[in-house]
Amino acid sequence: MALDHETLNLLLEAVRRFVDERLIPAEHEVAETGEIPPAIVQEMRELGLFGLSIAPEYGGLGLNMEEEVLVAMALGHTSPAFRSLAGTNIGIGSQSIVMAGSDEQRNHYLPKLASGEIIGSFALTEPEAGSDAMSLRTSAKKDGDHYILNGTKRFITNAPVAGLFSVMARTSPERKSDAISCFLVEAGTPGLTLGKPDKKMGQAGALTCDVIFDNCRVPASALLGGQEGTGFRTAMRVLDKGRLHISALSVGTAQRLIADAVRYAAERKQFGKPIAEFQLIQAMIADSQAEAYAARCMVMDAARKRDRGENTTLEASCCKLYATEMVGRVADRAVQIHGGAGYVSEYAVERFYRDVRLFRLYEGTTQIQQLVIARETMKAHGY
Repeated sequence: MALDHETLNLLLEAVRRFVDERLIPAEHEVAETGEIPPAIVQEMRELGLFGLSIAPEYGGLGLNMEEEVLVAMALGHTSPAFRSLAGTNIGIGSQSIVMAGSDEQRNHYLPKLASGEIIGSFALTEPEAGSDAMSLRTSAKKDGDHYILNGTKRFITNAPVAGLFSVMARTSPERKSDAISCFLVEAGTPGLTLGKPDKKMGQAGALTCDVIFDNCRVPASALLGGQEGTGFRTAMRVLDKGRLHISALSVGTAQRLIADAVRYAAERKQFGKPIAEFQLIQAMIADSQAEAYAARCMVMDAARKRDRGENTTLEASCCKLYATEMVGRVADRAVQIHGGAGYVSEYAVERFYRDVRLFRLYEGTTQIQQLVIARETMKAHGY
């Protein structure tokens, strides 16, 4: 159920104020240390950011898709690291349980995820299985009333701080969707170990690492929904929703970059006047604004269709492709407008230029979105 207009506006205003007053001032510290201050994490919990998409009966805010993307846009105005910490609880770390978990699994885990007591993590990607998720090798073999998990997951968001992993594993050898199941594995389970945190191009403070399963023994009750063979289909449904969220985040980040570029152009003088008066600078600002507006319209339209119960696989991929490519172009123009200053870390555009590059890779690369869009479009035309 959607929030009433007044409640939604109050929430958005609270998030925007939190971004402006607490998160933006902490961006440089997070970039330098690679850690989000504990006080800010606690404030994120109190604001309800970990439970945006989890139903109120489990302690969340229960936002619909349109409301969630509006919050994601607001969070996009600051470093992606802050959103990333809560993002798995909002999306890929919780939605498999929301969509396919048993009542017992929902009652046990969702309140902890909604409150931020534990961080969820979605373990799908492997060294030999990224875009080709069907090729994953992590195995789960039945052993009485337990399963034995073996394999390695790679680039797993929030794994270093996660309390719960949604693990995609093969329960039969065939290359088909119903050969893959999902298991809810708690941190600290014997046989589960973590690699060293990855050193990345950008997004300092957004942690990723390998997750290794070596004869990791979990009870049969860890099987999502108590049913084998539903993991792959659930993962694809989770990613459809996540792609809209990342698209909205890209829009918010583009809006931040445009604001920074306009501010700099108004202050920086060359040839005796602000560079904002030069038409070639104005052209870069105009192109950025038009593209950000187009992406926002796409995201809002797709979110509303999803809230009406329509299948939005096509629209989600269109949004993910366009919005993430768009923010890359906007970031590039923002650096160009800043000139040499845009290449040094004193200005946020240097950091954002590196940060947004990841948006085109995770939750399905641009090339995977092209394949999905082509497939769904041809299907819609009878092919």
